[in-house]
Amino acid sequence: ATMISKLLGLAALVAAVELPDDECADGEGQCALNALQLRGQQLASEDSNSSDSGPKCAPLSDPSNSVCAPVVRWASRGGLYDPHANDWFQDMQDISKVSFHHASLGDWQKLYYCAPPGGKQCGTPPCDCTHPPCNVCSFDSGGGGAAEAKGCAANPDSISCKPPKKALDYNGRAWDPMTVHGFGPFHVFAIGDWGGMDGSLRPIEGRPELVAYPQGAKSGPSVFPRTRWNKAHTKELCDHKQFVACYTTMGMMCDPGCGFVKGIDDQPQTLVASAMKMHAAKKDPAFILNVGDNFYWGGIEKTCGTPMNELSYTAHHQFNSIFEGIYNGKGLDGKVWLSVLGNHDWGGRVFNNGWDQQIAYTWKSPRWRLPAAYWSQHVDFTDAGFTMDIFLVDSNAMDAKDLMKDSEHNICGAEHNPAGATCASAGGPESLGSCKQWFWDLWAANQAWLAEGLSKSKADWQVAVTHFPCGHESSFWIGMHQQHGLDLLVTGHRHDQELWSPGRLGGLTCFVTGGGGGISSEATPNIHNKRDWYGEAQYGFYDLLVSKNTISITSINWNGYEIMTRKVYPK
Repeated sequence: ATMISKLLGLAALVAAVELPDDECADGEGQCALNALQLRGQQLASEDSNSSDSGPKCAPLSDPSNSVCAPVVRWASRGGLYDPHANDWFQDMQDISKVSFHHASLGDWQKLYYCAPPGGKQCGTPPCDCTHPPCNVCSFDSGGGGAAEAKGCAANPDSISCKPPKKALDYNGRAWDPMTVHGFGPFHVFAIGDWGGMDGSLRPIEGRPELVAYPQGAKSGPSVFPRTRWNKAHTKELCDHKQFVACYTTMGMMCDPGCGFVKGIDDQPQTLVASAMKMHAAKKDPAFILNVGDNFYWGGIEKTCGTPMNELSYTAHHQFNSIFEGIYNGKGLDGKVWLSVLGNHDWGGRVFNNGWDQQIAYTWKSPRWRLPAAYWSQHVDFTDAGFTMDIFLVDSNAMDAKDLMKDSEHNICGAEHNPAGATCASAGGPESLGSCKQWFWDLWAANQAWLAEGLSKSKADWQVAVTHFPCGHESSFWIGMHQQHGLDLLVTGHRHDQELWSPGRLGGLTCFVTGGGGGISSEATPNIHNKRDWYGEAQYGFYDLLVSKNTISITSINWNGYEIMTRKVYPK
């Protein structure tokens, strides 16, 4: 009887989270995760995000604050004594620079404007608070970012010295050359699709919390349960709702087709990060290649248009919880991540999420480098006597489709983008109608830029890093190898680890490192059931051992095991 009651309770819990994919349960309730980018985006006005001086302030009594006013007054008078107050109001110190026990009414209004506990966001910031400015939610990282790079006094026009006015103004530009000392060989790590959901984020703009199942309501990352298909992708083995049930019950009520493995599928990002830490402590990588999908489900959870010299509190929280707090320790501290955006960073099923804030973070962090949608990095291994040119390419046009096509995998789809969506103030698409063409024009610009850059490169190695995986735009990449000398292609997007044979791409070595763990893997990680595996692993990263004459690529599983190696020689 005890077991039956336990299973009935689990069944009720599963039923409680199985909301319609694209609807909210009620006006104030949780939304199904597939509705992350629908609910309340219309609440965000364009001018409130694009103004350099921040939005206009108003007192709590203003009609614009009618939704939040009752809870703000309750919190400031009695709510701060509630047993749950430390959890509810944990963001107060960061946002208002004061403990919630000593916060003024204006401080409380600012909290509910920038990161509203429970979701009842104030419509306007306060005019008075303990530590002005009161009308912005930007976060001061405390220095140490790219803007403090050495050499800025001598070369103030370097893109490393100041952020662009618009997010994409530096497209096609080269970052300052990087020098790596020592005689080598040198380790370089590669990872992608790693950024899980930030369950402790207090969303703004009417967005629901980033929680797909009850255990995801916590600090740090939780994995997004996607779907699983057979290898040929002709039969769905596990849909999203079935997978959510697996996570909710930790496998106790789980369709066998889902292939859920407790202890792996429920914590892949932290497992892969632990393997990276262990490997980094021994190998001391020179830098990390990051192929994108840095934050699931839709990148930075705010509307595009934040001034480029500001970091929103939302972006600060997601970076701290999903990046800074996860990838650290001996061998990783201070190591630069050379990065691109993935389709989920652009918004996944919308184009107007906070992708520009990932670019802005470049000038707030000493190790995050993403100055544009496409850019290049020259690396001089001075003592070892060789060089490398790395071209970081945006290939997300592959998910920019016609308005009514494939709504669940379409950055430019009509179904999920809000009415009037625009990222013109950030240099992105001006409208939904122009979105598809904008992305394909961006891809064309990438192609021309890469061909020219490879032709001009005098480096010993030429490497391209992009999001969409080996097999996409094959003829283009084969041409880059055979006609322009590209030596290695590093990709992601498919949520597994695939080290391709050069013969599959006209002699070009390519690998997919989409198993970083922010989203569930393509197939079950059960090593005794590899029937639907594309590659050699489901969750993991790669270690590149680089010298002047070879790059030895090793696939490393989530548990730290080295499972496959292939060598590349310069063309």
